[in-house]
Amino acid sequence: MTDPSRRRDALRGGLVIAVATGLMNAATYGFTLIGARRLGPTGYGAFAAMLGLVIVVNVVSLGLQATGARRIASTPGDRGVIEARVMAVSVRCGAALAAVCLVAAPLVARALSLDSWLTAALLAVPAFCFSVMGGQAGILQGEERWLPLAAVFVSLGVARIVIGSVALSVSATPFSATLGGIALAAVVPLVVGAVALRRTAVAVAGTSTAPATGRTHSRVLREVVLSAHALFAFFALSTVDVVVARIVLDEHEAGLYAAGLILAKAVLFLPQFVIVIAFPAMARHGADHRLHLWGLGVVVAVGGVVALTAAALPGIAVVFVGGHAYAEVAGSLWAFAAVGTVLAAVQLLVYSALARRHQRSIGLLWVALAAISAGSLLVHTGSGLLTLVCAVDVSLLAALVVITRRDDVTQRDRFDGLDTKAAEAVAPL
Repeated sequence: MTDPSRRRDALRGGLVIAVATGLMNAATYGFTLIGARRLGPTGYGAFAAMLGLVIVVNVVSLGLQATGARRIASTPGDRGVIEARVMAVSVRCGAALAAVCLVAAPLVARALSLDSWLTAALLAVPAFCFSVMGGQAGILQGEERWLPLAAVFVSLGVARIVIGSVALSVSATPFSATLGGIALAAVVPLVVGAVALRRTAVAVAGTSTAPATGRTHSRVLREVVLSAHALFAFFALSTVDVVVARIVLDEHEAGLYAAGLILAKAVLFLPQFVIVIAFPAMARHGADHRLHLWGLGVVVAVGGVVALTAAALPGIAVVFVGGHAYAEVAGSLWAFAAVGTVLAAVQLLVYSALARRHQRSIGLLWVALAAISAGSLLVHTGSGLLTLVCAVDVSLLAALVVITRRDDVTQRDRFDGLDTKAAEAVAPL
C-alpha cells in the first residue's frame, strides 16, 4: 500500500472512529449526567466510585486489545492463528477476573460504604464481558477494520444510556444504576463483536497453517500482563482521586468532586480516536517516531478548547455535570477539564510506549499514584485535592515527554547501527 493510500485510509478510519467514539462517549456522558441528577450528590458519589472501579477492571480488556492490535499490526502472519490465540487468552482472563471480583465484593462494599455487597458483585459481569470484548476489538483494530470496531464502540454507549436509564427509572439507587448501565450494558458490545469476528472466521476458514500451542498462549498472556500492568497503572492514577475523595471528604463534597470529574473524564475520552487510529501505525516497524507528537498536539488542542470554554462559561458548564445541585463546583470546572486534558496526553504516551515495547516510563505512573495517595492525607477540601492532582499530573506529563524522547533517540540510533552493520556486510560482495 502506498503512503498516500495509507494516509487516505487512515483519514477515513479516523473519521469513522472519531464519530463512533464520540457517540459512545456522549452516550456514556449522558448516562452519568442522568445518574447524577437522579441519584443526587450522596448516591452519585457511591455510583461514581463504582464507575471508577469499572475503569480499573477494564484495564485487562484494554491490555488484550493492545496486545491483539500490536501483534496483528506488527506481524500480520496467519490471521486465523493470531485470532485464536488472542481470543483463547481473552476468555481465560475474563473468567479469572470475574471470579476475583466476586470474591472481593464484600471487601469492596465495605471500603466504599455501599448499601449492599451485591452492587460490588455486579463488577463480575463487565469484568468478563469487557475482557472478551477487548480481544475482539484488538483483532478488529489491528486489521484496521474500522466499521465493525466502530459498531462495537457505539453499541456500548447506546446500551449504557438506554438500559441504564430504564434501570434508574425503575429504581433510583446505585445498585440499579450499576445493574443497568454497567452490568447488562456490557453484554451488548460482546455480542456485536462476536458477530463481526464470526464473519471474519468464515472468510479466513481453512487458512490457518499452525496450531496455537500452550507456549504461544503463554507468550500472548505475558504481553497481555505487561500491557494490562501499564494501563492499570494509568487508570488507577486517573481514578484514584474519586476513590480518595470518597474516603477523605464528607459525602456531599465527595459528590461535588465526583461531578467535576464528569467533565474531566469527558475530556480524557474525547480524543480517544487519536489513540485508536495511531496505535497500529506506531506498532509497525519503521514507524515515524514523531507520530505521538502529532497526536499530543490534537489531544491538547481538543482539551484546551473545553477548558477555556468552561472557564469562560462556568454557569453553562455546570449544566453538563449535573445542574444546579452542583453549582458549588462551577468555578473549578475549567481545572477539572485541564486535568482531563493532561491525562489524555499521558494516556497517548502510555500507548506509544506499549506500541514500541518500551517499559521504562511505566514506573512513573506508580510514582504519581503514590504521590496523590500520600498527598491526599494532607488535604481536607475538594479544592485542595484538585490542586494536588493538577500538580502531580502536569509533572508526570513533563517527565514522560522527556523519557519518550530519549527512548525514541535510543531506538533510532540502534536501528541506524543495525543498518550500518548490514551495509558493511554487503559492501565486500
